[in-house]
Amino acid sequence: MLNSITLLIAITLMYSTPMVFAGLGNLISEKTGVINIGVEGMMTIGAFAGAAVCYFSGNAWFGFLCAGLAGGVLAALHAAASMVFQCDQTVSGIAVNLIGPGAALFICSLLFDGATSTQPVNDKIPKIFGDIPAEGLLGNLNMDVTVVIAFLMAAGMWWLFYKTKWGLHLQAVGEHPAAADTLGIKVNRLRFGCVIASGVFAGFGGAAVTLGIVSQFTPITIAGQGFISIAAVIFGKWTPPEFATC
Repeated sequence: MLNSITLLIAITLMYSTPMVFAGLGNLISEKTGVINIGVEGMMTIGAFAGAAVCYFSGNAWFGFLCAGLAGGVLAALHAAASMVFQCDQTVSGIAVNLIGPGAALFICSLLFDGATSTQPVNDKIPKIFGDIPAEGLLGNLNMDVTVVIAFLMAAGMWWLFYKTKWGLHLQAVGEHPAAADTLGIKVNRLRFGCVIASGVFAGFGGAAVTLGIVSQFTPITIAGQGFISIAAVIFGKWTPPEFATC
């Protein structure tokens, strides 16, 4: 019975990790007042970049970092459209959701001889306890390292927003940008950086799928996980996970 419970918990954590990354990314963007519904597209391009880079380089961590970079580049387009060209943020986010999968499939066809999916990666994200054979409870809890990274980042996000001066600036920019501007806070610069950071987080989420769960990018790899993460942020009232404050 205990083995079944721990196995259920481990599977839940493993499959929720990509959405934790994406949700944190959406949160930091929304907190600064920029609507980002393009998380799905950013996760998709990150999933492809992570799998492709890992396949050619043989290094899962390098692929993971490149996935964040790819998501950040796509987020920079959204930031530029929203703040530089004053486009509607919702329309820009929809465009990103179309550009991300389209770009991923196009580049994939160039790199893999017309295929719409990458070759399976040989080097995945390592496990918490490494490749040591383990049975029972220890074996069930031998999850990907990205699970630990995601929850540490969630704790770090809470600390950022509620325990640092910079975090208070972020919230002020989102709640009352005019007042923040009178205090000397560079509103657009801060928003631009946070939107890019949201893309990096979303890219990490995509890589957590292709480098930890399925080992390969396909057109249906993400399959709405970005939208689920947005829903989770909305149901959470745009608030980071609560940790003990005593």
